[in-house]
Amino acid sequence: MFPSLLRFLFRSVCRFLRPLVMVSIPALAGAATAAPDAVERGRYLVTAGNCASCHTAVAGAFMAGGVAFETPFGTLYSTNITPDPATGIGSWSEADFRAAMRHGVRPDGEHLYPAFPYTAYTRLTDDDLAAIWAYLRAVPPVASAPPQNALAFPFDQRPLLAAWKLLYHEPGPLEPDPGRSDAWNRGAYLVEALGHCSACHSPRNRLGAEQAELRHAGGEYLDRVPGGDFRPWYAPNLTAHPRGLALWDHADLVDYLATGRNAFLEAFGPMNEVIMNSTRYLDAADIDAMATYLKALPEAGGGAAAEAPGEELMGRGRSLYNLHCGTCHLPSGEGDPEMAPRLNRGSLVVQAENPASLINVVLYGPEVAGADPARQWLKPMKAYRYLLDDEEVAAVATYIRNAWDNTAGVVSPARVERQRLVSAGGR
Repeated sequence: MFPSLLRFLFRSVCRFLRPLVMVSIPALAGAATAAPDAVERGRYLVTAGNCASCHTAVAGAFMAGGVAFETPFGTLYSTNITPDPATGIGSWSEADFRAAMRHGVRPDGEHLYPAFPYTAYTRLTDDDLAAIWAYLRAVPPVASAPPQNALAFPFDQRPLLAAWKLLYHEPGPLEPDPGRSDAWNRGAYLVEALGHCSACHSPRNRLGAEQAELRHAGGEYLDRVPGGDFRPWYAPNLTAHPRGLALWDHADLVDYLATGRNAFLEAFGPMNEVIMNSTRYLDAADIDAMATYLKALPEAGGGAAAEAPGEELMGRGRSLYNLHCGTCHLPSGEGDPEMAPRLNRGSLVVQAENPASLINVVLYGPEVAGADPARQWLKPMKAYRYLLDDEEVAAVATYIRNAWDNTAGVVSPARVERQRLVSAGGR
């Protein structure tokens, strides 16, 4: 009874305080004037921002929302951003839209959860916000209300986000760096504002905010694996760390963003949507700019030195690798160009501080993006979820992460078990 009473009192206080914690949005001096081709320009910007991936459910209407996001705090669902007046943003004004993008506030004054990356979109220019608004107004309206969020108490209390924003949200456009090249500045805008890459590639604190000192140094988050269940994934380190983007040169990164494949890797898992719905459609100059900016990021993260595996564990892993993996990836880890990617030094997934994504590939298969049909593997890798037990998966993953000059550390059976079992937001 006491927890129920506490919950009632807390919610009553929040309702009382709600008018006091609304963000005050400054009045606009006037909406930016959209160019005649604003809708087409907005389409390109929305593509660069990968909006469709988060706002279009499987088998759902374009931009009609309803995509589930599992978080440590519960389940959130993306909103309908078509111009339907009842269930979408059709009743919004352009000022309402700017308030959502800059300040994370709905037209009714309620705070938006930062699963919607307004912490990045706030950095967009006024002209680009106007173009995005023009495009979204041209999307066919769809009457579709997403499911209600299912967040644990007290995270279901939106007024608390006012304090969160005071700590972690700094609104305003991204200012160019006059000491940098045009390509670097354009890349910074695409990566930090439109592309919001840090949302996945940065670790977060206990309140769900990105850790600024480890920005782009790699981050764990929950997303779906083949079959539909949610499991932890790890977005690799994008800084100049020796186990991050230092492993790739500029051309490798350009190839990956443009086609989903380079000499080391083919996109799989959550990156599929980024490649298929966004980066492959970008102008070559913009992809080059993104690579320019990312390759200039200073080294960050990496943690403690990886634990070296023992001879017995490496021997067992080698036997399992040669039996199940060696035909396609080759005993040398070089990979057959027609069969499988290389696993020796140069794979960000293999070298990652956190082995979650590598374990997911072994357990559930890669489910590759297929952005370039002319450059596909001859046969997709099968899932080993029911063929290998936790100790065997741990052994083969450990071997891959430490053979051929890789130095990524040991994978424990407990870590593999976690990738099998964690679901529903880790609860």
